[in-house]
Formats: sequence, structure tokens, C-alpha cells
Amino acid sequence: MKSKYIYLIWFVALLPTMIFRDFTPNNELRYLDIVDEALKSGNIFTFTNQGEIYADKPPFYFWLMMIGKLILGEHRMWYYSLLSFIPAFVTIITMTKWIRREHGVEEKTAPLMLMTTGLFIGSTLVVRMDMLMIMFIVLSLYSFYQMYYGQNLKRNSFLFPIYVFFALFSKGPLGLLIPFVSTIMFLIFKKKLRDYKNYWGWKSLLIILVGCIVWFIGVYIEGGNEYLNNLLVHQTVGRGIDSFHHKEPFYYYGISIWYSLAPWSLLFVPIFIAALIKKRINSVLEQYFAVIIMSTFVLLSLISSKIAIYSLPLIPFSIYITALLFNKFNIQNIWIKLAIAFPAFIFIFALPAVIYLSKTEEMLFLQNWFIYIGAGVLSITGIIIIYFLYRKKDTFRSINTMAIGFLIGIFIIGWSMPQLNDQLGWGNLCKKAIELADKHQIEDYQVYNIKRSENMDVYLGKDIIKVDKEKILRGAQDNRLLILPNKDISIDNEINSILSDKEHYQIGKYTIVIFK
Repeated sequence: MKSKYIYLIWFVALLPTMIFRDFTPNNELRYLDIVDEALKSGNIFTFTNQGEIYADKPPFYFWLMMIGKLILGEHRMWYYSLLSFIPAFVTIITMTKWIRREHGVEEKTAPLMLMTTGLFIGSTLVVRMDMLMIMFIVLSLYSFYQMYYGQNLKRNSFLFPIYVFFALFSKGPLGLLIPFVSTIMFLIFKKKLRDYKNYWGWKSLLIILVGCIVWFIGVYIEGGNEYLNNLLVHQTVGRGIDSFHHKEPFYYYGISIWYSLAPWSLLFVPIFIAALIKKRINSVLEQYFAVIIMSTFVLLSLISSKIAIYSLPLIPFSIYITALLFNKFNIQNIWIKLAIAFPAFIFIFALPAVIYLSKTEEMLFLQNWFIYIGAGVLSITGIIIIYFLYRKKDTFRSINTMAIGFLIGIFIIGWSMPQLNDQLGWGNLCKKAIELADKHQIEDYQVYNIKRSENMDVYLGKDIIKVDKEKILRGAQDNRLLILPNKDISIDNEINSILSDKEHYQIGKYTIVIFK
């Protein structure tokens, strides 16, 4: 199969989800709200969420979102999905081109593995700036590698710092720290630290510094000292040393890497450790990738704020060094086969697991033929993988089959998104709320016990009113609309008794109640 067909299969597999999925409440809806407030205020360097300073992220990704809103006139999932898909595509193309120079590398296997790695494919499908940062990190490290070999020195001496700046400008300090630490550690490993000025000399520092100065001046003009201090101190020192968000122990990534790299973690971790112990990481490219992986892992572990997606920069290099190291080991080795067979057995039980779960009260939404068929494809894929492994003794074909089968399953399940959206987002919920408010001539939307419900204003077009239990129990207040979780009705007898005789509509995990 030619590489171009692999990329086409990947794109088609993700397309239904990219088109039909609703925005998730936790982060995506908040980003839409930030974009709406920025367009309303006219600010381009400083942002707010519900009127409060939001200096968590740099502006570049928000600019791309704002451009889409201005051109399309509204928030479109397919457009925002492309802001993650295109960087992911560029990352895969760059990594594949990078290892093509190495003899004996299976060019189809490496991109297929990366396309189907849990954290990578998940990040490709969400509205976040992480994949954009990863693209610039990969491009910067590739430019450094070319400079190390004296290739296109003039061009890369400009591209390298530009890529580093845009990695910083896309997500924050990690975009600068990862390329810096990785390249410096590589030079130390190769005993060439004295050459650091060839890469981090005055030209590179000037380009990065000028970009930052323009950014910080824009921040100061729009937001003053308070915003600038929040950006430079609170969001950097605060998150790095004693995090106010996502604080986890230093060994966090030692655990999360197993599911972040699934289904390939059982391949990468043992092969990488064995290659280190047996000194089989010999080529400069393998050494470079190994240094990037280890230095980034240590760097992320030292930073106080930790969540799985922060380890995304490790994923491309982890997958591609695995492909590079395949030929250093007997690919028919029993341990390598077991590392593939284990996720294959999980695939086999996909359909039975979905059928069982769909019968439970909490998972009734799984009763969808697209989900059943997609799970069935995964089960059949698992059986085929075992056949190729132990009857045909074709390990590469088994890996490729797992990846292709997984993508076909994702494609089929993606068509169930219109039915799953009630569980994922608030689009249909708010659409129904607007319809009921118009019907009953209700002006305000009241919300009880829904996290980040303030961002519903993206759909509702106006601010919601958060109410407490006491206000719900007053009951005498008529002509109001209340949105609350189903679980609060089922577990709280007082609330249930008040709402039992009211007009109500259940949408996914929430209920809309009309007080008349």
C-alpha cells in the first residue's frame, strides 16, 4: 500500500467524527467562549473567559479560531478539527521523511502506528492547541538535525528559531523548553556542547526575543501590568514549581505513558529499554530520538503541573524510534509477538464488551448499530491479527492490520456521533432549552450543579443564572426554565418531589424543567 493511501484512509476514518461531533463542555466550549469575547472586545493579545483574565494560553491558536469564526460566521467543528488534523498530518509527514534515510525501515508501519496511538489520535480529534505546538516542536528538532549535518544551513538557521518561537506562541513555555533541553542534551551526549552557538547563537535568540517582545508589548497595551504578570509569572512559575492546576507526583508519566501510547506501549517500552541496555541505539538518528524522549520525559516529570496530554511531544519520537529499532531485534521474538497479541485479544472482546455494557442503565446510549458494527470490526481485526502472528508469522502485517482495522472501526463508530452528542456536549440540550424558552416566553436560563455551565452562553446567546438547591425548593417561582443533571433528580428526594409534577425533558445526562 502506497503512503498516500495510508494518509487518505486516516483522513476518511476521522472525517465523520470531525464533522458530526459536538463541542465538549470542559475545554472546547470554553475556548469558543474566549473567542467570542475576544471578537466582541477587539482584543488580539489578551483574552477573557466570562470577563475574567484568561492568560493560560498564548494567542496564536485563538487567532486561528477567530479567523474561522469571522469567515464562517459561526463556530464550525469541521474547521476547528482541521486546526488539529493539519498539524498532525504535517507531523507524520515530517517524521516519515526524517526516517526515510535509514535503511530497512518499514515506511508504512511507522505512520500507521502513530496515526492509531491513543493520545495522538485523541489529540487530533479535539479542539486544543497541543497538536499545533507538537508540529512546531517536531519541525524545530528536524531543522536542528539538518543543521547538525550541515544541510541547508542558511535556511535552517532562520527556520529553527522561528519554529521554536511558534511552538512557544502556540501553547506556552514547553514549546521553548523541549527543543532547548533536547538539543542541548544531545550536544552534551555527542560531546559537542561547545557548538551550541551554531544553533542557539545570537540569530536564534534575537528572532525568539523579538517575537516575544512584540507579544508582550501587545499584552501590556491591551491588558496592562496585571495581565502581563499573570502571563509571565502565574502561568509559568506557578504551573512549573507549585502548580495550582493538575498537580501530580513526579512518577505520573511513568504510569500514564502505558495508556497514552496504547495499543503500542507494550512494543515501545520493552524495545526501548532493551535497546538501551544492550547498547543497540547506534545511529545518530536513533541517539537523537532517544535523547529527545529521555530528556523530555525528565523535564515533564520535574514540572509540577501534569496531565496525560502534556506528554504528547514524546509520542512521535517514541513510535518512530520503535520502528527504527525493529531491525535491531528478531521481529519474530516471542515477546514482540505477545506485545502485539495482548491488544489484539482486547480487540477480540470489543463487540461482546459493547453488547454487555449497552444493556446497563448507564450505557444505554451504546445501543447504536454503528457502534455495534464498529466494535464488530475491531473483534474481527483482533482474530485476523492472531492468525497473522501465529500462522503466517508475519509481524509487520499484524501491526498494519491492527492499525487499519482500528481506523475502519473509528470510521464506522464516527457515524454514531449525532446520537452520542447528547452524552458528549450541550448543543442539543441548549437547542431544546431555547425552543422551550420561546414557547413559554421565558427570558432567563437557570442552571443547577453543572460544572462550567457559564460557557453555555455560546449556544444560548446570553448568560445563564446559577441557582442553588434552596432556590429550586422554593417552587412557587413560576415561569422559569431550569437545567440540571439527571443524577441530582434521582439521588435527591427533595428535588425530585418538587420537580415530579413539572413539565420536563431529558436530553442526555441532563433534564430541562419548566416551572409554570
